[in-house]
Order: sequence, then C-alpha cells, then structure tokens
Amino acid sequence: MNDLGAHPVLARGDPKPAVVTAPPERESKGSPHRYSFGSTAAIVTSMGIIVGFDAVTMPRASVITSLLVIAFADNISDSLSIHVYQESERLESRAAFRATLTNFFARLLVALSFVALVALLPSRWTVPAALVWGASLLAALSLSVARVRHVSPWIEIVKHVAIAALVIAVSRAAAAAISALAA
Repeated sequence: MNDLGAHPVLARGDPKPAVVTAPPERESKGSPHRYSFGSTAAIVTSMGIIVGFDAVTMPRASVITSLLVIAFADNISDSLSIHVYQESERLESRAAFRATLTNFFARLLVALSFVALVALLPSRWTVPAALVWGASLLAALSLSVARVRHVSPWIEIVKHVAIAALVIAVSRAAAAAISALAA
C-alpha cells in the first residue's frame, strides 16, 4: 500500500495486479516457510493418534495403519488444498508446485518417523517416545520460525507445544469417551 492507501500496482495505473511471488527470504532452501505447515500438521496429528489410540489400547497394526493413512491420503489432500490456495493467491506456478511438493515430503517424512517409533519400540515406550520426539520436532520447528520472524524462541516454543498438548489431551479424552460409549 502507498501513503494514500491505494494498491501499489493499481496506483501506478496498471490495469491488472501483477503476479504475486514470495519474498526472497521465504524462498531460501532452509526457510521454515517451505516445510512448516506440513511438518506441524504431521507432528501434532501423529502424536494425537498415538496417544488417543493408546487410551483405548488399539493394536499396533491399527495405529500404524492410521498413521500411514495420515501420511499418504490426508497428506495428498492437504497438499492439493495448499496448492489450489496458492494458485488462487496468484503465486507463480512453479513456486506453488515447489511449495506443494515440499509440504508433501516434509509431512510424509515426519509421519513416517512416527510409524517407525510405533513399529520398532515396545508398546510401553511408544507414547513417551512419541511425545518426546514430537515435542522435540515441534520445538525445533518453532525455533526456526522464531529466528526468521525475529521473535522470542521460548515464547514460540511454549505456545506451540501448549497447543499441541491441548490437541493431544482432546484426542485422548475423545478416544476414551467413545470407547466408554461403545462398551
């Protein structure tokens, strides 16, 4: 916006807005902008599934199957949604495609790391390991985002881990309530 509040492109007299592209700092390969959405979704969802299913003692195969559905089906759906949104925001086509792929693979790798925890660890260690792993990933991601935004990393970490804890608590409570109703 210029000082008069007019759109900068239209204020110059151009008949249509220019194609919107991401700022250069958001396009760097190490920028959390490229992987933060997918990673966060995979971390919080995976922890919620593991803790929620633990509340009703679901078999290991059911937990792994659910995590794989999230890793692939839900991931493809979310990636497509992100892609369509970015196109609607007039993000340059190649940048939208790159962001879509980055989101997909970030989410896939994170979800598969939780599958590995469930598949390889004894049942009694699965929930504590998933919580520690998830909180560590979320803290690292929050730290990365905080550095880019030039804000306090501790506030970001606490805020994001607290929201994840709320999701996990709701997942566990919902699973327990549904199990009690079905019994």
